[in-house]
Amino acid sequence: MALPLVLLVVWGRLDWTAYASFGAMTALYGRNEPYRLRARTISIGGGFLLVSITLALIVAIAGASLPLLTAGLLFVVAAGILIAATAGLVPGTPLFFVFAFAVCAQVPTPAAEFGPRLLVAVCGAVFAWLLTMSGWTLRRLSGDRSAVLFKGLPRRPRLWPRAVTDPQVWLAILQNVVGVLIAGGLAIAAGIGHPYWAVVAVVAVLPPPRAAHSISRAVHRVVGTALGVVVTGLVLLPGPSVAWLVVVIAVSQFGAEILVGKHYGAALLFITPLALSVVHLSSPVPVPALLVDRIVETALGAAVAILLVLLFRFGSGKRTGAAA
Repeated sequence: MALPLVLLVVWGRLDWTAYASFGAMTALYGRNEPYRLRARTISIGGGFLLVSITLALIVAIAGASLPLLTAGLLFVVAAGILIAATAGLVPGTPLFFVFAFAVCAQVPTPAAEFGPRLLVAVCGAVFAWLLTMSGWTLRRLSGDRSAVLFKGLPRRPRLWPRAVTDPQVWLAILQNVVGVLIAGGLAIAAGIGHPYWAVVAVVAVLPPPRAAHSISRAVHRVVGTALGVVVTGLVLLPGPSVAWLVVVIAVSQFGAEILVGKHYGAALLFITPLALSVVHLSSPVPVPALLVDRIVETALGAAVAILLVLLFRFGSGKRTGAAA
């Protein structure tokens, strides 16, 4: 992610950094997968990131009215869950797609810049794709020593077309849609400047389809998101230079890549400052107000998500009891 950002900084287009950054999130997919499967995974994940950014640009050019934002967001949530379940993406939630749409849709965009901004996102995604696949060349060049020099790639996701008819997938979509509408509506009613973070918090905390609705896991995700906001505050409050922000973004993405498939809650400790630093770099706002809003929105979104998890567990318990 660092190289596309450095090029934009040199070019003097900090306002385009969000597109390069979210395109480069393609690199967050496909970890620990053989390269034949990884190519498919990152193509699907990166492809829908670009779809989300394209839709966001259209909404932004159209004026980003609340009905348009809501319709676009719900599409990204539902389609993101379906695509993640069908392709076996990790994470299985639409978090990165929602991030990309929610941030890019609220950046004022002249119609004449639709093409250039989308091209920046495409370049970021292609660069991330090539970087993620570069290990294949290194392994080929290593020959027989490859097994000694490089770790194994045990993850083998399978395409699951039946996800589109699986009730558990649609239940996850329903939970996310309801959570997004409630959290976003409450944030707007509370007068929070940019209520998208409450929506992001909901999507970050709710489990993917067929995952256990564990309160402890939900709490891990809440803590990861909240601590990520605190880390962002420590980074942004001193007024860092653009160069330092680029370093923070690069380190945050590296941490997210390492942890996203191992411990989602811990990964959020890096994903949160990654996203917030990108937003601040592309459209700076007063940091104290930003952090207060994000803390309030995190609490709001997390509370809505945990309530939905509890309701699901209660409903599942009643159905199990009735069946017995």
